[in-house]
Amino acid sequence: MKSITQTQGFFVLLVLWSCSCTSAAATVMTKSGCNSTCGNVSVPYPFGVGDPSCSVNKHFNLTCNYSTSPAVLYSGNIPVVNISVAEGTMVVSLPTAYDCYNKSGPVNGAETFQKLGDSFTFWDKRNKLTVLGCDTLGLMMNEEETFFGSGCLSLCWMLPLHLKTLSITSRSYTNHSYVWGFNPCGFAFLADERTFNISDLRLNATPNDLARYNSVLEWVIENKACPEAQKNLSSYACRENTSCIYSENNRGYRCKCKEGFTGNPYLQGCQDIDECQDPKTYRCKGTCKNTIGNYTCRCPLGMHGDGKVECEGFRIASIVAVIGAAILLVISTLLSVVICKKRTKQRNFFTNGGMLLNHQRVRIFSEAELAKATKSYASDHFLGEGGFGSVYKGILPDNALVAVKKPRDFDKIKIDEEFQHEINIVSQVNHINVVRLLGLCLETKVPLLVYEFVSNGTLFHHIHHIKSEALLAWRSRLRIAAETASALDYLHSLANPPIIHGDVKSANILLDDKYTAKVSDFGASVLVSTGENDVATKIQGTFGYLDPEYLSTGNLTAKSDVYSFGVILVELLTGKKPNSVLSTEEQTSIINHFRSTTGSNELSQLLCFEVADETEMEEIEIFAEIAKECLNNSGVKRPTMKQVAEGLSRLTRLHENLQYQDNREEESLRLSGKLEESCSYDVSTASFSIGNYTDSI
Repeated sequence: MKSITQTQGFFVLLVLWSCSCTSAAATVMTKSGCNSTCGNVSVPYPFGVGDPSCSVNKHFNLTCNYSTSPAVLYSGNIPVVNISVAEGTMVVSLPTAYDCYNKSGPVNGAETFQKLGDSFTFWDKRNKLTVLGCDTLGLMMNEEETFFGSGCLSLCWMLPLHLKTLSITSRSYTNHSYVWGFNPCGFAFLADERTFNISDLRLNATPNDLARYNSVLEWVIENKACPEAQKNLSSYACRENTSCIYSENNRGYRCKCKEGFTGNPYLQGCQDIDECQDPKTYRCKGTCKNTIGNYTCRCPLGMHGDGKVECEGFRIASIVAVIGAAILLVISTLLSVVICKKRTKQRNFFTNGGMLLNHQRVRIFSEAELAKATKSYASDHFLGEGGFGSVYKGILPDNALVAVKKPRDFDKIKIDEEFQHEINIVSQVNHINVVRLLGLCLETKVPLLVYEFVSNGTLFHHIHHIKSEALLAWRSRLRIAAETASALDYLHSLANPPIIHGDVKSANILLDDKYTAKVSDFGASVLVSTGENDVATKIQGTFGYLDPEYLSTGNLTAKSDVYSFGVILVELLTGKKPNSVLSTEEQTSIINHFRSTTGSNELSQLLCFEVADETEMEEIEIFAEIAKECLNNSGVKRPTMKQVAEGLSRLTRLHENLQYQDNREEESLRLSGKLEESCSYDVSTASFSIGNYTDSI
C-alpha cells in the first residue's frame, strides 16, 4: 500500500477554480412518445426514461423515482442533476467521505465507492478532489488501487484519464485532537468546479450538512473511434449536419451539431440557425441575410467594413452634424475630466485627514510626484507585496531612493478616523531598527505610503534563497536578532499608544547596505489602548509564525509578537522555513523538534552554519533557550519583548567582549612569538534570565 506524506497545519484547503462555459444547444429534443423530463431534470435523447426504446442503448436508459417531490432521476443508483448533449456530460450527486471525532477519539466515518458503466467516466476537466478540515487528508483510489490525494499544504488533485471506478477516503493525522472543538469532522469529496462554492463550507460542518456534492461524468455513445464507428452506418449515431467528437478520456465518440446548426444531433439531425432572428447573439451592423450554416451582413450604402464587426464611414448628410457634435463632445469631455480629477484629489485629501497630517513631520507627496518617481509603477520597479498593497522602488528628483507602498485596487474604501490615527502614530515611530515613514500621498482613495528604501532585501531571502555573506558568522545572526528584538520592544513599550506588529516574520525584516535589521510592514498592526492587554481581530498573518493562542482565541497580544519572533530565532539557527518537516517517521515540524532538543550535541546537528569554538557554542545554547521560551504555547509563560531584547543585548555584549579579549591576547602572543591556544576570560559570571529560564555560562 502506498503512503502519502503531507505537512500538518491549520487551514482550510482553498481551491481557486477556473471555469470555461459552453452554451448548450438551443433546442433539446426527446424521442417521440417518451418522457422529456423527470422532476426538474430534462432527459434528452440519446437518454431515455423507463422504456428501453426511448434510449440509444441500455447504458443510456435511466429511471425516475416519482415517490419523491420533485421526482428524482437516477442512472443506476446515482442521482442525476443535469444532462448536456452539447458537452457530452452528466452532472450527478455523489456522497461525501467523512470522519468525525470528539474529545475521546473517532466517532464515526464513511468512505465512498463508485463504479461507472461502460459509456461513462469521471470527467478529468471539471472534477477535482477537494478536502475540508484542519488536520485532514483526502485519498482517492482507482480500480488499479493507485492512490492520489490532497491534504495540508497540497494543491487539489486533477483526475487521471479513463477513471471509471473511484474510492474516496477521509483521514486525520492526529484524530483531530487539537481541533475537534471547532472542527469535529473532516470531509473529502469530488467537486464540480463550475458549481463548487467555498463560501458554502464551514469548519464545524457535520455529515448531515455535507452529505452529497455534485460531480461530472463524461459519456460517449460507443467505445469506438470516429472512423471505426462511421464504417457501420446502421449503428452510427450522428445524423445530418453533425460532427463526430472523439473523447480521449472515455475512449469513445459522441455527436455534436456543426457550427451554425442547432438541435439534437442523435435524432433527425441538426437544423440551420437563422442568425438574423437573434441579433443579440449574432451581430450585424448592416443588412443581415441568412445562409445555410452561416449568415452574411452587408454595411449600409456609403459605408464599408465587416458588418459583423463594425461598419466604417459616414453618409454625406451626417458629416456636418457628426463634426459639430464631436467638437462639442471633446471640449466638454476635457473640461469634465480636468474638473473631476481636481475635485477627486481634493476630496481624497480631506477624507484621508490631509488637514491633520499637514501639521505632522511627514512629507505630503502629490500623486504625480510618486507616479514619476516609480515610472508609473513600472514592473522593473516592483519590489514585492506587503500588507494591503504592492511596494515599488522610487527615485525622487534629488536622487533619494524611497519605497512606495501602493494599495491594491478597491471598489469603495472608507478611510475612518481609526485608520487616520494609525497613520498619525506610525509617522511618529522613530527607531533605528524600524523602517521610517517618510511621507504620504493623500490624493488617492487609499493613501500611498512612502518609506525609506532598504537596499539589501529581506532576512527571509538571505536565510533561504541565497548564500548570504551577511549570515556566514554567528555574530551577524546574533546582531540581527538583537536589533530586531530592540525594534519590537520599542513598539511594545515606548510607542504611545503601544503597537502590536501582528505579522512578525523574516520576510518583514529588511537589511540595509550595512546589513542592519529594520522591521517593516505595519499592514496587520494594531494600536493598544491604555489598560488593554489584547485586541480581538480577524485572524491574519503568516502560517508558521502565528501564535497558537491567537489562532484559537482571535485575541492578538504583545506575546503573539514574542512567539513569532521565536520562530525567527529558529530560522536564524537552523536555516529552515517554519513549516519545514524533518525527515522522520513522526513527521515532526522543525519548531516542535527544536523545542524538544536537549544538549549541545543535539542542537549542533540543527545548525546551518559553522561554530567557531566551544565558547561560541555556549552562546548559541543560550540563544536557543531564549527561542524556546518565546515559543512556549502559553502566552503567560513567554517573556516580554523587553526581557528578550535585554537578554539578547547582554549576549551580544558578552560576545563582543570575548572577541575583543581574544584579539588582544592573540596580538600579544603574536608579538611575543608565543601564539598558542589561550582563553583567560571567565564567562562563568555571565548570567541570562528570560521569563522562568536562567542560564549561566
